[in-house]
Amino acid sequence: MRTSVMDVGSKTVRLVVADTAGGAPLPVHTAKWPLRLSEQVTPGKPVPEQAVERLVDAVAAANRTAARWGASGPLAFATAVVRGAPNRQEVLSTVRARTGVDLCTLPGEVEAELTFLGARRWMGWRCGPLALLDIGGGSLEVAFGRGRLPDFVASLPLGAGRLTHEYFAEADPPSPEQVRALRRRVRHQLRDVAARIRWEGPRTAVATSRTFQQLGRLCGAAPGRHGPFVERELSCADLRVAIDRLAALPAAERARLPGISAPRSAQSLAGAVVGHTAMKLTGLGTVTICPWALREGVLLRHIEDGPSWWAEIIRLNEKETAADGPVPLRIATARG
Repeated sequence: MRTSVMDVGSKTVRLVVADTAGGAPLPVHTAKWPLRLSEQVTPGKPVPEQAVERLVDAVAAANRTAARWGASGPLAFATAVVRGAPNRQEVLSTVRARTGVDLCTLPGEVEAELTFLGARRWMGWRCGPLALLDIGGGSLEVAFGRGRLPDFVASLPLGAGRLTHEYFAEADPPSPEQVRALRRRVRHQLRDVAARIRWEGPRTAVATSRTFQQLGRLCGAAPGRHGPFVERELSCADLRVAIDRLAALPAAERARLPGISAPRSAQSLAGAVVGHTAMKLTGLGTVTICPWALREGVLLRHIEDGPSWWAEIIRLNEKETAADGPVPLRIATARG
């Protein structure tokens, strides 16, 4: 049996087609389509028509690719950039009408829960009480748990793309005061969440997302071509040094550094500030870079709990559309 998952993020539409019959999502094909929504959408503003057209084209192409690889209709979701747009329901309805794909959005807390599940399954039970950090384009997700699913989750508007737009749009590279102002913002918004993580005292900490993967490579972790099973770590001390290195360069020159891709070079500094501040406040001296994250978490829930949980997400998204207003999305989770 093959299942596909489609992730509409701030930079790309990503598709994973996986064999799921054996109880684990074993990828057979991955693909991505450039989208760069974060460069076209101002936080809190509508997704412009031109961006919606590009989104429709990318979703349609991903859907066709999934079908060619023999996968069922994709489990398709959009993350913070679409989730936070005032015209979110119009965007989702347009995609559904023109592609046949039931694209939906997930609350940040549900994203954190699913990402935690992916990390837990990758790391295994030997890692004990687990803390998770995930930096996206629009939000930062934090989670902690002792079991299969987290005991505590938080989603904060501290995404690398969002903060780059808010703090670094006027200067490239930004001034030291702009960097300090960003750090103050992150410290303020993370204070209570960080206190909870410190109190829990996790045995193991993991970081997921392309932002952390690229920062890990910048700080000396093995390149991606060495495969997912090479252990990769990122220390708080090394990340602090990387901030100074990134802050001294304009975005175009950051793209020449190890691990920093051109599409993400502009937001790499904000991502580093968020990551370092989160690690410092939570007392996490080192994190393991985990290759499994949200997409794998969606596949794992589909495998382990059956298709009914995703059907409930789709139902509640459609109910919200019909009501033209927010409907609380609470997906029951079995602990253990």
